[in-house]
Amino acid sequence: MPDIKQAKILIMATDGFEQSELMVPQEKLSEAGATVEVAAPKSRMKSGKIYGWDENDWGKTVSVDKDIEDVDPADYDALVLPGGQINPDKLRVEPKAIEIIRAFYASGKTVAAICHAPWLLTEAGVIKGRQCTSYHSIKTDVINAGGQWRDETVVTDHGLITSRNPGDLDAFVAKIIEEVREGSHAGRREAAE
Repeated sequence: MPDIKQAKILIMATDGFEQSELMVPQEKLSEAGATVEVAAPKSRMKSGKIYGWDENDWGKTVSVDKDIEDVDPADYDALVLPGGQINPDKLRVEPKAIEIIRAFYASGKTVAAICHAPWLLTEAGVIKGRQCTSYHSIKTDVINAGGQWRDETVVTDHGLITSRNPGDLDAFVAKIIEEVREGSHAGRREAAE
């Protein structure tokens, strides 16, 4: 069982991320002792940072530690995907972003997506047959991709964590910590399929 203090967690996002859905996990996972890095595609608005979306307008910026083009999933224990409407829609057309999600999932590492971020899971083809949730407006998209959608605060299926909205963030982050401590889910996923 890995200690969260030894964990290295990647948050992947781009301009238009739901501000709280990136910043709260970043802060709480760091406070728990994990090393947290933010990666974004080079196609972002400004080098070195990404712009959040806060309710009805651009919000705060977050520093980017690495371009997604330079990410090696083997260097990390978990992947966190913040939502917002803009962020996942922009990321799902980035081939490297989809490749990263598939690599994390295939290796059995924790993959956590909140709000509209399950759009990325559908694009990566990893949600089929999995218990999950999302923001209610993309429920049909998730179901059409084969996800077994449930209206719950946090849903976990063999290391795949999903939540609905910013109101679920405390449970979402607690579940990330729990799943990272459990370690690789690769064998358990294969057995469940």
